[in-house]
Amino acid sequence: MHTSLRDGLAAILVSLLILLVSTTPVFAGPLIKSWNTSNGAKVMFVEAPSIPMIDVRLVFDAGSARDNGKPGIASLTNTLLSDGAGEWNADQLAEHFEDVGAIFSTTSLRDMGIISLRTLTDKEVLDSSLATLSKVLSSPGFQEDAIERRKKQVNVALEKQKESPSSTASIAFYQQLYGDHPYAHDSLGSVESINAITRDDIVAWFKQYYVGRNAVIAIVGAVDRKQAEEIAERLMAEVPAGEKPQPIPEVKIPGKGVEKSIPFPSTQTHLLFGQPVMARLDEDFYALYVGNHMLGGSGLVSMLGEEIREKRGLAYSVSSHFIPMRGKGPYLFSAQTRNDQSEETLKVMKRSLRDFIKDGPTQKRLIASIRNITGGFPLRISSNSKIVEYLAMMGFYDYPLDHLNTFVEKVTAVTAEQIRDAFRRRVNPDHFMIIRVGNSEQARDAAVTGK
Repeated sequence: MHTSLRDGLAAILVSLLILLVSTTPVFAGPLIKSWNTSNGAKVMFVEAPSIPMIDVRLVFDAGSARDNGKPGIASLTNTLLSDGAGEWNADQLAEHFEDVGAIFSTTSLRDMGIISLRTLTDKEVLDSSLATLSKVLSSPGFQEDAIERRKKQVNVALEKQKESPSSTASIAFYQQLYGDHPYAHDSLGSVESINAITRDDIVAWFKQYYVGRNAVIAIVGAVDRKQAEEIAERLMAEVPAGEKPQPIPEVKIPGKGVEKSIPFPSTQTHLLFGQPVMARLDEDFYALYVGNHMLGGSGLVSMLGEEIREKRGLAYSVSSHFIPMRGKGPYLFSAQTRNDQSEETLKVMKRSLRDFIKDGPTQKRLIASIRNITGGFPLRISSNSKIVEYLAMMGFYDYPLDHLNTFVEKVTAVTAEQIRDAFRRRVNPDHFMIIRVGNSEQARDAAVTGK
């Protein structure tokens, strides 16, 4: 085929893709309503009347970033909320939820502590579920036997982490990346820190952070605004208003990169590298997000997938993704490869990133990525459980109420030049923290021999 004809066809294809993007219908997300309870909790509500069910998600600024010198206390406290309330032990608490078919769970992250409830909206069932959850919020048991049992479980989990190269790499990466910042330590803590935590510590920590002004309540389901208001007030009725904690310290961007190799008896090396880049509500969010989608965020069809897996067969799994948090979260690149291929894999990944920062995306790849992101977005909020997660996140990080409605529009508006500009300003491979966990001798031998 003549070059001029091939170029002409390519131009036509790009024009058609641009037309498809420009004519994408406006996405209409759920109608979100928000208000505050009498004790200061922020409520985020979406009415979803099609199924007689309700999802409630309570989020507190009570993640491991608030451990305050007692690593693991946030995670331990959050887990213990399932182990009894008032005079009930763990089994009795579970029975109160199970008897009405309600599903109750807790989890803890670096920024937040989370409590979730799913229940039917039948009056008797809903009343029972809310009464039980209210008791958890107002008078958790924190019984000594439960505390000791959970401590033993955490210690077992910490030992298992030592046997996992991926866990070892992740823990080392965050420690290296954040230094003395509250994001640095493992959310589970350490054997020493967990064993040192007392019941008095747990009770005091809970009373400080699980309070109204430090809470977001997300509600999605077959109730109207008035019922949602009553539910939120009922849950917060016995919860003190308290105060929001002081902001966490600002994340410092490392001035130079560091590479650390951790010996591990495995046939594969786990590679993690990156730097702090993006916080929630970052002004460059959409440019960075769309850019990374094509670089390493779209699985096997990403640029990294093509270079590492398809062209060279260096690794089956390779990816990059942003982890935005309240403070600047990491831009994280990861891969698992044979020990003797780890050096080459790292070089190709870094070269791919540098080329992307230098050249940015082609228009064709940009349009394809935008179509992929916007086409799949409705599925990400296709159920009540997914919507309630978004509501809780939006309320916690103070997103505007129209975030879900404008997401597609803002992604579609991203240009190649915006991506190049954002990556050049914000991403510097010379400042990356690099963690390798694997058989370093095999990697060194391969580097020396060139095999």
